[in-house]
Parts: sequence; C-alpha cells; structure tokens
Amino acid sequence: MEKEEKDYKRYLRQMQLSEIGLEGQDKLKKSSVLIIGAGGLGSPVAMYLAAAGVGTIGLVDFDKVEISNLHRQILHTTSNLGMLKLDSAKQTLLDINPNIDIRLYHESLNASNAIKIIENYDLVIDGTDNFPTRYLVNDTCILLGKPNVYGSILRFDGQATVFMPGKGPCYRCLFPNMPEKGTVPNCAEAGVLGVLPGVIGSIQATEVIKVLLGIGEPLIGRLLTYDALSLSFDEIGIERNKECMLCGDKPTIISLIDYTNWCQLSQPQGNVSELSVFDFSKKLKAGEEFFILDVREDYELAICALQGVVNIPLNKLKQSVDSIPKDKIIVVVCHMGVRSLMAISVLQENGFNKLLNLTGGIDEYASKIDQAMYRY
Repeated sequence: MEKEEKDYKRYLRQMQLSEIGLEGQDKLKKSSVLIIGAGGLGSPVAMYLAAAGVGTIGLVDFDKVEISNLHRQILHTTSNLGMLKLDSAKQTLLDINPNIDIRLYHESLNASNAIKIIENYDLVIDGTDNFPTRYLVNDTCILLGKPNVYGSILRFDGQATVFMPGKGPCYRCLFPNMPEKGTVPNCAEAGVLGVLPGVIGSIQATEVIKVLLGIGEPLIGRLLTYDALSLSFDEIGIERNKECMLCGDKPTIISLIDYTNWCQLSQPQGNVSELSVFDFSKKLKAGEEFFILDVREDYELAICALQGVVNIPLNKLKQSVDSIPKDKIIVVVCHMGVRSLMAISVLQENGFNKLLNLTGGIDEYASKIDQAMYRY
C-alpha cells in the first residue's frame, strides 16, 4: 500500500484532472505501448509516456548513439555515445520512472517479426524515419486491429495523426504506394530542426494518452501539420479510401509485404549507372581519372570529403552546368546517394551522359572504405 501511495503522489497533478483521476491512472498503468524507433520522435514520446505512468513501454531500435543524434534525440546524452540506443533509452526512462516495465527489441522491424512483436501491445507509436518501416507498421497495425499513432518530421515541418482500424483511414489511404528510392529525402539528407521532434513527439504522446483513456477527440481522420518557421498549425481532413488495398472494402493486401530490399535497391530516374564504393576505391587506386562532383553543401565538405572533388551544391547546379566538362566521366557524390540522383537528373537534362552515381554516398565510403573519415 505504501508503494502505491508513492506512485500516486508521482501522478498527483495528472490525477487531479477529472478526465483521468484514479481510474484513468490505473488504466495507464495497465496499458502497454510499443515505440518504433528510439530517435528524434521516439525520445519525447517515450519520456512523456514514462512520466505519465504508462505501465509497459516497448522499444524497437538497432542503432547506436552517435554525436549527430544529440541535437534532437533527447533520450541520449554525450556520455551515452557508442551505446546501443535501447540501453541508453532504458537508462533514461528508468531514471524518469523506475516503476514501469521497459521491454527492448534490438532488431530491425521486418515482415518476419512485426506481428510477433506488435501483437503484444495495446497501441503502436510510429517514430520511424524511413518508408519501408512506416508501411510495415501501418500494415501490421491494420491486420492486427491496433491503433497507430503516426508522426513524421523533415526540415522545419512535421505532421501527426492517428490511424484507428475500423474508425478512419490508414497510411495507405493517404499514400497507396511507397515512393521510389531517391525521390524523397530523409532527415539525414535534408536536415531537421532539433526542437521539431519535441513538438511532434509531444503531440503523439498526447494522442496516445487520449486513445488509451478514451478521452477527448483523437486525431482520427485528421492530419495535423506544423510549420516551425511560421509557427503555424493546419489540419487536413482525411477519409478512409474505399478502394484502399489494405483497409478498403475489397482489400488485396492480406499479409505483410517484405520491403527489406527497398533501402538497398536504387531506382534512379533515366539511364543512370551505379558505382559502388568498393569499385570506386579500386578504380581510384588503379589511377583511373574521374571528374568527381560533390553536390553537398560547403559546410558538409568541411566535415568530410574525398580528395580532388569539385563542389557545386545541388541548389546551384542548374546555373553552373557550363563549368562541368562533358567529355569526362563524372562521378556524382552526396551524403547518402539521394541528392546525387537528383543532380544526375539535372545533368541529363543538360546533355551529360557519362554519369556515375556513387551508391550510398560519402557516408557509405566512410563506413566501408575509409573508417578514419568522419561520419555525420
């Protein structure tokens, strides 16, 4: 009894809300949520749900803490660099609230394990930063009938909604098919304001509590968008698509799709040749000559760069094509291989045809060829 009284003191200000009270707090304690990703969005969601007293929190992640995470992933600190994100997250969450159960899944979510993991939880929070996992989470939640509290962030913009099976649309109602690799940048390519995931993650945590307690009006059928530069929110009504392949009247997706290869497969626009970092390294050592075009920003080159590159940022490429030789083989480089594909499209439009895209960009080169090179 003494321990329970101490627990209730922790949540006293929350329990004073008539919509929550003792009954609601007990309901939170008996609830279980699964957070996919212990990064930018997963950090504020996990911390606020732990503080709120959600009894069981599961975390799925397989990365380690890197210094480039710290400006936005507030679960982790400088002293945690090099640790598994899950271990760092558990340490932080138990410091916030030692009376909850933290379950860790150090693996990538895929078609073979998604159902086994997700079926054990009342609700799922999508804190992912890539399309394959986002579609997988959505599909699994619809097939299992689990609420999916969705959020996404990029640059200065964020969005959030709640996908509730049987009561509104799903992610595929908005985006029926996954975009081709290279057509949509992620945070690593386009950047993200450090405080942005705090805003969107807090909204997700709010929606989780509302759904678990059955209070208020969750963001079902409503996509909330946020623009940090203008500090403005907008709301877009979204409806269930009766023709949706997953949740429509006649669904054609009745089992999980394996999107494992999406991240590895390049689907460039036009006739583009891919050059692996291994082949590139071999050719350089053999003395083959290239015109190496790096389309990153100048501040990125200050972090790490290949020798002998010519730097023309992507947003200045169209007005600079005359400075690039058409008679040489051009290897186009960026951070992870997304902007370089966009650059190649620009060059093709201007009559260039001796083009090679460095697969995985400078990040893969640093990871697999030159480990002394700084990664970001």
